[in-house]
Formats: sequence, structure tokens, C-alpha cells
Amino acid sequence: MYKVLIIAPSWVGDLVMSQTLFKMLRAKYGDSLVLDVFANSWASSILSRMPEVNNVIINPFQHKELAIIKRIKLGLSLRSKGYDQLFVLPNSIKSVIMPMFSKIAKRTGFVGEFRYGLLNEIYKLDKVKLPLMIDRFCALANNGNKPHHISYPKLLINRDNQLSLVAKFGININRPILIFCPAAEYGPAKRWPPDYFAQLANLNPNKQIIILGSSKDIKLSQEIIVNIKDKTQVFDLCGKTNLADAIDVIGLSQVVVTNDSGLMHIASAVDVEVIAIYGSSTPNFTPPLTKKAHILHLGLECSPCFARVCRFGHYNCLNQIKPQMINDLIN
Repeated sequence: MYKVLIIAPSWVGDLVMSQTLFKMLRAKYGDSLVLDVFANSWASSILSRMPEVNNVIINPFQHKELAIIKRIKLGLSLRSKGYDQLFVLPNSIKSVIMPMFSKIAKRTGFVGEFRYGLLNEIYKLDKVKLPLMIDRFCALANNGNKPHHISYPKLLINRDNQLSLVAKFGININRPILIFCPAAEYGPAKRWPPDYFAQLANLNPNKQIIILGSSKDIKLSQEIIVNIKDKTQVFDLCGKTNLADAIDVIGLSQVVVTNDSGLMHIASAVDVEVIAIYGSSTPNFTPPLTKKAHILHLGLECSPCFARVCRFGHYNCLNQIKPQMINDLIN
């Protein structure tokens, strides 16, 4: 038996992409691998759809909470768990405090924020040789080098839960379904205009429209719905589903239209057709990991800027991607 603990990333998209590492470890060690993941509570629903994962340890710390003493105590509590190796995927200093006190024999990660001595198998990140996030995750299990082959994430669908959601929301699975993921946690410079989503819906009167997002995205979804002509075929599920539900709802769709967001990575891992819209970010670092993706990225002179808000105020990287351009990919 080879027992591994992963300190998971704190963003939905990064968590989904980390499954590439889980798959690599499972391929290497087979059934002898016990793979546990230390992650935020919201992440457990996604991790439950990854067959490579054995157990989830819930991260008790709040975002940006240092809590050094608590982290030390948690690290000490891990000593009796018998882990052979630990991988630290976040680059922060606080993410390695707990591992340092765990006495896990092999503690693997990139240099990050002054982490010499805290990790004992440490690699210097070469962003040229490892351009993609998945390259970096998997390199940690390959002596710091990019593997020749990386298996894309694949999340399992729970058919019983899927049918329950269909009944709960009155979705007609015999009609085409088009899903919108209009939010992006990072900021407006990654969000395609709500009016454009509405125009796209109006170009597809024969399809049911499902809008996915968290409770924070309800205002955004309402901005879309107000401009949709036939509101009877629109299902606003913002704030009404958890991430596991989102996986199952996405599995019903023919096409998902999405910003560069966590839901984009979930949709890619569900293996449906994805139309991914990039504004201030770039697909050169975190592309949709599926062969069924269409990427809309204009590559303007000012992009990628990675800004939350357009410093010029015009948002041309998003505004110049017109609804008809998306519709041409759908139909």
C-alpha cells in the first residue's frame, strides 16, 4: 500500500484540473494507492465524482486565515495516518505549515513562497517548460518534468441524482438543452455581457436554456432573463444547485456556453461540447481540457491582462465576441 495526501487548490477550476495528477498517481500505483485529499468543504462534492480519490479531509481554515497553531496541531494529528507522500498544490507559505509538522517522509511541491526546508522534495518552477497548470501538477509526480501523456479530468455523473433534478425543476430531457455559465468569480473582465447571453438565447428559440451559478450570480442571471423573449423555457438554477448537482445538470446538455471559470472546467470534465469565452485571461495557461471545446479568444494587443476590471473601460476582448459568432458554433 502506498498512501498519499494531496493539499488541494482553493479554486474550483484548479481542483478539477488537479485530477490529472490523481489519475497519474493511480496509473502509477494501481490498487495499492490510497489517495486522500485535504480540501475546502465545497470541494468534497466534486471530489466525490473522482473515482481516484479514497477519502476527503475537510480544510477547517477560512480563506486567508493563517492560524499557525491550529495548522501545527493538525499536522501533528496526521503523524498517525501513515502517509508515505504528500503533494502541496497551492504555492502559499501557509499551505506547507501543516505538512512540515506531519512527519510525512516525502513532502513534494514547488518552491513557492520561501518554502525551502518546509518541503523536502522541492522543484523550481520553469514556466516555459511547464506552461499549463496541468503540466505543473503532474510534473510533481514526474521528477519535476512534464509527462509525455496527461489524462484529462473526467467527472462521474450520478444518474439517480440527475433524474431527481430533472423532476425537481421540470426539465424536458426530450428537448435540446443549452446551458449558460455567465459568471466568473475573478471579476467582470472575464464575464461575457449578460445582454449577449440573452441575444444568444433568442437565437435559439427551439432550445431550453439553463443558467448555472451560485447564489451570488442571481442578479447576473436576472439581467440575462429580462431580455429573453420566451421566458417559459428558461431555468434559472443559480443558487439552487451544489457543484455535484451542476455536474449532473451539465450532463443533460448538448452545448455549454461559458466564461473562463470553474464551471467551464467542470463542463469540460463532463465531456459535453463546450464553447469557452476568454476575456482578460488566456487559454494558454488554463484551457478547457476536452477535445469537444471551441475557444473564443480574440488575442487583442491589450490581452491577456489578467485584470479583474478593464483598465481602459471598453472590455473589447469580450464585447467584440458577438452572439452570432457563438451561435454559428452551436448550429
